[in-house]
Amino acid sequence: MGDADCLFCGIVERRIPAEIVHEDPAVVAFKDIHPQAPTHLLFVPRTHLSGPGQLTGPQASVAQDLLGAATRTAERFGLDRSGYRLVLNQGRDGGQTVGHLHVHLLGGRPLGWPPG
Repeated sequence: MGDADCLFCGIVERRIPAEIVHEDPAVVAFKDIHPQAPTHLLFVPRTHLSGPGQLTGPQASVAQDLLGAATRTAERFGLDRSGYRLVLNQGRDGGQTVGHLHVHLLGGRPLGWPPG
């Protein structure tokens, strides 16, 4: 299921502590340890996928699981009233620093554009 060397697999499997804010059969979400906004959560699939580039074929439903969990959690945190951003990064040049698919949920302040 998980990758023994993967930070996020370690969190999903409870080998590494994290402040978990959402959990369902497909997704685990936790607070980012280096938040870039007042609310900065990470949504990861329980199954190890290296990044958004793997969301094809039978894995495509993982995108629905991640985005559904993120939007429901944004509502629960009250972010739907003022707005929030969902971010997926692919590869080093795309800003991906952990090789496990994840969605960032950022909110709680105005977010500029373009990012990065």
